Amino acid sequence: MTQPTASSVRTAKLPTAKLPTAKLPTAKLPTASIAPAARAQVELLPRTPGVYRFRAETGRVLYVGRATNLRSRVGSYWGSLRDRPRLRRMMALVTSLEAVPCQSVHEAAWLERNLLERARPAWNRVRGGLEVPVWIRIEPARGGSGPRLRVVHTAQDGDVGPYLGGDATRHAVAAIERVHALGYTGELRSGSEREMARVRGVGESAEVSDAVGRVLRGEPSAMSDLRQRLVELRGAAAASLAFELAAKIQAEIEALEWIAQPQRVTGATDGRLDLHGWCDGVHVSFEVRAGKVERWTSEPATHESVTKRLAATPPEWRPFVDDAAALAARLRPTA
Repeated sequence: MTQPTASSVRTAKLPTAKLPTAKLPTAKLPTASIAPAARAQVELLPRTPGVYRFRAETGRVLYVGRATNLRSRVGSYWGSLRDRPRLRRMMALVTSLEAVPCQSVHEAAWLERNLLERARPAWNRVRGGLEVPVWIRIEPARGGSGPRLRVVHTAQDGDVGPYLGGDATRHAVAAIERVHALGYTGELRSGSEREMARVRGVGESAEVSDAVGRVLRGEPSAMSDLRQRLVELRGAAAASLAFELAAKIQAEIEALEWIAQPQRVTGATDGRLDLHGWCDGVHVSFEVRAGKVERWTSEPATHESVTKRLAATPPEWRPFVDDAAALAARLRPTA
């Protein structure tokens, strides 16, 4: 009997069940039709660092954030938020925005933190932001070794700072010690310590301490010399194929530049101050408490109604409040 071959066997066509297709809800993405008035304000923002906040129709602050580039960062909220449902829900509530220009990203980070310490809007996840304030302390020599730089979270007399961001500040300290090795300026006990000091070209204790002091005071020439030396060390590491070391030095350079950025909103003054600015019918004010700019308001006002408050604002704060008032006037919604 002939056995059937695979080619001679007809495969029965089984009926396939047609499954109903579930119609998944599609998320409506933010477009220019969402918060059109606030969207129009974006083009009026400068391409500089700063702090921004969104308001609801009731005037309630929804969110406070910071930006390296205000126009670019705020404009991104009207982009594709397909995978960010929480932001989509927030943007549906936004009717206006406000912003304060800052002279550096570090200053913007500080102002954001100060505002969030005072009050956390509903759509901000963390009170005070993610970075923590720290100081740099010069610890005295001990055990034969020279002085050391240490990052601390509680300030004492003589500490330098504050700086925002513990990790960045520790990298900056590593950058300083890589070039100005304070730890090798003491009465070194072992031969290996003395040899390491020689290899690293460590000079006299007073000379190294003076160089470190000038860096911590932010003297431009000292910062420039330090950065140039770090760039040379990074190049030498890359040339010898020590790419991990080169990357580490690059991180230290970036951290040094972070702490060197100017900022006026934390630690610039003690006590209590009220700052006022006015431009084209808009009055902005800031409260300084315990050395922190921590409250920011903006409202319509005539120049006559705020003349005395403007006159009471210290002259050194005029650039800060005048820039804030000018931007507030530019962003003022038109009827």
